[in-house]
Amino acid sequence: MTAAGGLWRNWGRTEAVRPQRVERPATPEAVQRAVQAAAAKGMRIKAVGAGHSFTGIAVAPGVQLDLEDLTGIVDVDLERGRVTLAAGTHLHQLPQLLRPHGLALTNMGDIDRQTIAGATSTGTHGTGGSFGGLATQVVGLTLVTGTGELLRIDETENAELLPAARLGLGALGVIVDVTIQCVPAYLLQAVERPEPLHATLESYVERSAGEDHFEFYWFPHTETALTKTNTRLPLTAGRAPLPSVGRWIDDELLANGVYRGVCALGTVAPGVIPPFSRLAQRLTGNRDFTDHSPRVFVTNRTVRFREMEYALPREAVPEALAEVRALIERRGWRISFPIEVRSAAPDENWLSTAYGRETGYIAVHRYYREDHREYFSAVEEIMVAHEGRPHWGKLHRQDADSLRTVYPRFDDFLAVRDRLDPERRFENAYLRRVLGP
Repeated sequence: MTAAGGLWRNWGRTEAVRPQRVERPATPEAVQRAVQAAAAKGMRIKAVGAGHSFTGIAVAPGVQLDLEDLTGIVDVDLERGRVTLAAGTHLHQLPQLLRPHGLALTNMGDIDRQTIAGATSTGTHGTGGSFGGLATQVVGLTLVTGTGELLRIDETENAELLPAARLGLGALGVIVDVTIQCVPAYLLQAVERPEPLHATLESYVERSAGEDHFEFYWFPHTETALTKTNTRLPLTAGRAPLPSVGRWIDDELLANGVYRGVCALGTVAPGVIPPFSRLAQRLTGNRDFTDHSPRVFVTNRTVRFREMEYALPREAVPEALAEVRALIERRGWRISFPIEVRSAAPDENWLSTAYGRETGYIAVHRYYREDHREYFSAVEEIMVAHEGRPHWGKLHRQDADSLRTVYPRFDDFLAVRDRLDPERRFENAYLRRVLGP
């Protein structure tokens, strides 16, 4: 967020900017006026969410629109299970907002600090071979275009724009509300187990397709994967949550407190990382509990890091991860953060990382005080060789020319951009790189 003195920094501390002006509109009409005023003065304007993108996708050197006051439920259609949310509503607010209506999101990622508009626009996703990312749950939205028009896009109005606008990178306009297709509230039974890495890789494709939500983490320098399998259950199945003390020890003391200290120590004494990773895989990842879906999907993460994630054809994931493992061993790197492996169903959103194919994800991280560039660059070469598509909100080096080769509808998206923002009112340096001028 924008701090005193006007400096805005993102959560990962990879981007910072001092906007020429900051506005905090509280209504769609106020957003519209802000865009029209920026256009009249020839200024660029960008909406900013929670700042959880590691890329510069939300950087606003001109006018920064802070949508913190544009929040809450706009409308509920109980008959169809649809909820319209103001764009600045944070994901962590949704359980409380949806609970009175008996509704929940179909799927969620493991971080809930983002805004609904920011998360959908950058392709935020969870895991589950039969489930898409957050943007696939969008059935309608309202945005302010580059010409200052308030435009509704859904199945009945401007429906041809939905595949572009659901996941629009902030390049098509400022979203003021999003209509989400929800499902009846449900429970998840979570089974977390340490398993041999080689067996996990061999079964990854099958388990991604057969389980509701399957993922695993691999700590470099170990032979073990920490698997997480979540099974969807009706509310009538009954909760069996983790004891509060046990959850605090696992998720706060070990995963955040102790881990933060090890990451910090590892920056000056890298030799501590391999033995800690072997200890961590013995102390964590052996739990079985059942709780409301948001309490299972979401993990509290307070250790600051940088991340790169690539989407691959799902069958390519085991080979790609094996190549990353060999790379780490060959280079002699000491990597303190685990590598995360997830999956998603194919979808029809033009710039979705899962567009048109069964998808697997490999995400690599580094502590924010470490230099991530050499590691990420080398891993990226492996991902690109496997037809990888980078997450739009996570670090990568791709540009419009390379991205066009992996997105069949790339130029169709650009045509929509030309229509809705012909003067590039919402452009910034990141969008120029990934979409072209």
